[in-house]
Amino acid sequence: MKKVVNGLELRTKMNEAIDLLCDTVKTTLGPKGSNVIIDHSSFSPFITNDGVTIASNIESDDEVVNTILELAKEASIKTNSNVGDGTTSTLVLLQKIYKEGVKLIEEGVNPILLKKELAKKLEEIIKTVNDKSHTPTDLELKKIAYTSSNSKEIAENIYQAFLEVRNASSIKIIEGKDKTIIKRKNGYIIDSVLASFYFFRDQEEINLDKANILLINDGLNDLEEISELINEVIIRKEKLVILSDFYSDIFINQALSLFMEENVGIYLLKWSEFGKRKIDIMNDLSLITNSKVCDNNIIYNNVGKCKNVKITKEEVTFSYDKNSKIERKIAEIKDRLAEENDDFEREFLKKRLAMFQQGLIEIEVGALTKTERKEKKMRYDDAIGAINSALNGVVLGGGVILYEISESLNDEDYASKIFKECLKEPLKQILYNAGVLEEEIITEIRKNNFRKIYNVKTNKFEDENTTDILDATEVVINILRNALSIASMLLTTSSLIINEYKQEINTNELNI
Repeated sequence: MKKVVNGLELRTKMNEAIDLLCDTVKTTLGPKGSNVIIDHSSFSPFITNDGVTIASNIESDDEVVNTILELAKEASIKTNSNVGDGTTSTLVLLQKIYKEGVKLIEEGVNPILLKKELAKKLEEIIKTVNDKSHTPTDLELKKIAYTSSNSKEIAENIYQAFLEVRNASSIKIIEGKDKTIIKRKNGYIIDSVLASFYFFRDQEEINLDKANILLINDGLNDLEEISELINEVIIRKEKLVILSDFYSDIFINQALSLFMEENVGIYLLKWSEFGKRKIDIMNDLSLITNSKVCDNNIIYNNVGKCKNVKITKEEVTFSYDKNSKIERKIAEIKDRLAEENDDFEREFLKKRLAMFQQGLIEIEVGALTKTERKEKKMRYDDAIGAINSALNGVVLGGGVILYEISESLNDEDYASKIFKECLKEPLKQILYNAGVLEEEIITEIRKNNFRKIYNVKTNKFEDENTTDILDATEVVINILRNALSIASMLLTTSSLIINEYKQEINTNELNI
């Protein structure tokens, strides 16, 4: 059954949803923001101050409020997806834009007109942010990591890793054990999708020197399809690694029989990617192993050789020596990177480039407890996301840049009135969470024409040229865009239609 909610009831539910979401998350903003404990049915509770993680776990028993919550969460999720930082500030702005917008709508302002004005004014504000942006130095990138993670240890580790590879896409963050370990990884690395874990026997990893590599752009159904190749491998007492789209159960069982009973070194891997990405990886491996990609005609002459193949349950590493062909491949990837506009595809190209050049870095985040490791890993993720975004420019952080822009706005139109108030909110919330006197701090910042910032960690004012508190320009812009996007949708929504579920009554239980 459908339920329609509109008018005052809908606006009341919207207010409830926005306040539940944003009031919970905004207490974590800034270096002295608080933490939130999150319970989960599948694992033990954990503590975090990561905005998007907290937002994702907020729900309501009221189905109308919950529907609005899911929509509002998108602002934070989108910011995290785009830039990996700034999720809490997004919700702080979202709440204020929505509240100020509702006031004007209640006074009779047309919501659609208001949305258009806000969108136009936002572009002016973003232009101002870009005008105040500058290309970061290496030291400023380290400061960005510190601001994002609120940890000198994390900032230092991320910074040193970045200096080695000069590519944030080449740094992988995973949960470790007791201690944090940073590993430099060379070779071409793909996700491990082994057809059966029986190939590991009792080993943690498989190491194969001078293994034969067979690349299949299709699947394999019966061992007879590659019998000539298998016989050659057995005669030569060599190892064979196959990469294919799929294997039938019959093929896997036949291969395992050879592997377990006849001690034939055959290993079955599946492609971890598909489509265009699979083709790129396939061609890369074809290059470094000097093998041909086969659809049929699977013979020994078409397989390649690899210096070393290391297979774990997480990844497969192909070691190789550089040559002129690889140098040409590097040039080809750089050309594609220069023309590519899609951020997701650019990250993939950067990772491929790193595997052909300086290698990858893996940081195993360690701590004494699983709860602490999980929280610490989130801060590593935030730091690397912030550095990646900062490569395109940085501005003075801590909400100061937005507060300064708010001071330049007047009340000439509805959008200016709203932004004049809401752009002040991140700085005010940071100061409130730190328990300092907002009016005194902001008065001092104004006196110095916003060229100084108050560091709530040290309780001191710092000059813009020496402060650690910087924000990635791209993060600031994403915060503004995503907050306004969701706020505008809510302000222009007049009705909500949802499924109203009613519990069916079992007449047998009523003894009718």
